[in-house]
Amino acid sequence: MTDDVETTPPLANPPRHLAPGEVGLVSPRDFVYPNPFTFKSGQVIPGFTLRYETYGTLNATRDNAILICHALSGDHHCAGWHATTERKPGWWNNLIGPGKAVDTRRFFVVCANVLGGCQGSTGPSSINPATERPYGRLFPFVTIRDMVRAQRLLLEYLGVAELHGVIGGSMGGMQALLFGIEYPQFTRRVLAMATTGRESAQAIAFNEVGRQAIMQDPAWNQGDYPKDGGPRVGLAIARMMAHITYVSDASMDRKFGRRKKGAGANDPNTFDAQFEVEGYLRYQGQSFINRFDANSYLYITRALDEFDLAEAYGSLENAFVGCDAETLVVGFTSDWLFPPEQNRQLALALLRAGKRASYAELSTDLGHDSFLLESEELYALVRSFLERDPRFTSDYAI
Repeated sequence: MTDDVETTPPLANPPRHLAPGEVGLVSPRDFVYPNPFTFKSGQVIPGFTLRYETYGTLNATRDNAILICHALSGDHHCAGWHATTERKPGWWNNLIGPGKAVDTRRFFVVCANVLGGCQGSTGPSSINPATERPYGRLFPFVTIRDMVRAQRLLLEYLGVAELHGVIGGSMGGMQALLFGIEYPQFTRRVLAMATTGRESAQAIAFNEVGRQAIMQDPAWNQGDYPKDGGPRVGLAIARMMAHITYVSDASMDRKFGRRKKGAGANDPNTFDAQFEVEGYLRYQGQSFINRFDANSYLYITRALDEFDLAEAYGSLENAFVGCDAETLVVGFTSDWLFPPEQNRQLALALLRAGKRASYAELSTDLGHDSFLLESEELYALVRSFLERDPRFTSDYAI
């Protein structure tokens, strides 16, 4: 004899956020640190807010946490779907979720918008309690280390006793490396992708052109502009140029080639967009200005430029002397912003310092942003690196 149980038939075409492997709908939260915070520069703010999201559940021993660190233009929304009309997925939603490479059935995943950012965390666009106006250029210069220290306070607030791992690409990789260096007893694994121990002169030069585009826009007004205004033209240009460094010649050629925008785009005597790639870059610029603050762009790119592990610790090897975390560094063959040799240097320095480290180089033609795009090879690397500990070995291994 069986009980009659009323069940709901599955939806024929379920919403994407309800599909298998999806975190589902998520909402951001705010961590408010009420005490004075001193930046590396010595400047102090009376407190700060970090906007963050979490996925999965912290275990009883509080040691199954994975921290995700975002890149320059990223934010706290790295997985799941925002409960808004647009239902926007997180920027690393392909990597994070139940059964995915970062498995939220096993791990408690945390991602925060960095200090100095503009997506809910305290930054130049936040209100300065001393003036009751946005900080603007009065905001202290922020470093990657300042960002990491603020996130450490968030993790303490969340009750995390130990990080199972910290993962990031590009600027996120810099943060991940610093977690291993600054908090060796707290951080068990570091996975740094498409990153560097310090930027090259060329990378600094690209950032400077972007900053000048912003600061030469009259609407920048020395950093003092209204929330709904500011150097929108300058910021759009900065984004357009930066985006070119995130992709590769091969990927741009494959996606756009020399295709014209349409039948009417055949007039060489105009500066209107003639080619599809021009329209794409203009779209990138316009969409960026609707979600990012120009002053935050200035501050964060300066933080990237100033990041230099060798200078800060005497040498790259010395930087890792106290690091106890097992580290995996991943480079991508077509990344010309932080090329593979810069990633290899990190792994070699760790090995010279006697640390547990490995290096993987993935062959792609997608450029610097390869770490964000779908790649089964990358997923397998991430999964095996995180789950080799017997306590976290997947019951669903492929």
